[in-house]
Amino acid sequence: MPKVLVIGASHGIGLKTVEALLAKGYEVRALARHAHDIAIDNPRLEKIDGDALDPTTVKRALDGVDAVIQSLGVAFGPETVLKGTTLFSKATRVLVDAIRGAGVKRLIAVTGLGAGDSRGHGGLLYDAVVFPLVLKRVYDDKDIAEQIIRQSGLDWTIARPGILKDSPASGGYRVLVEPASWRGGSIARADVADFLVRQVSDQSLIRKTPVLID
Repeated sequence: MPKVLVIGASHGIGLKTVEALLAKGYEVRALARHAHDIAIDNPRLEKIDGDALDPTTVKRALDGVDAVIQSLGVAFGPETVLKGTTLFSKATRVLVDAIRGAGVKRLIAVTGLGAGDSRGHGGLLYDAVVFPLVLKRVYDDKDIAEQIIRQSGLDWTIARPGILKDSPASGGYRVLVEPASWRGGSIARADVADFLVRQVSDQSLIRKTPVLID
């Protein structure tokens, strides 16, 4: 089975993705600041403590992997909402530069509904209230990260989930590929993870930016 690197693996979608990959029989390398705190004991899981912004760490994590799943997140506290972040763009620049040197081609990344050309497709409440008041400054940085990925020359897929929830996987989520179909909604983190795992072997959505909702 292929070996997959998950960046941002210790919580949220990243952790769910590690669990889903292992359930499918993949070899998994988990990179996070506190990867060794991941409460999974599996001989096919390798844990690397490190910073996604550190080129040396990322280069080491890429050694011998066949695909990369990037699922980074930030806490939406007052400072982040008011000042934004540069995490997504800087980490993506580090990753893309390192991937080119490692010979890996497949990159699957998570941003969100409202990133890139999906902005304005979330529905009236989301687009008029939630996005400008809470998300905009963070998503401005996600826009830059998406552009870095688009220009990378890699076999990339960018997943844009709707509002995330912690409910169990439904298995019935929708993958909206065409811009005319993009709309707001919610989705379980476990369903996003299921989608990401499927993309490791599925070539049909390379260089696509699907929106994911229930």
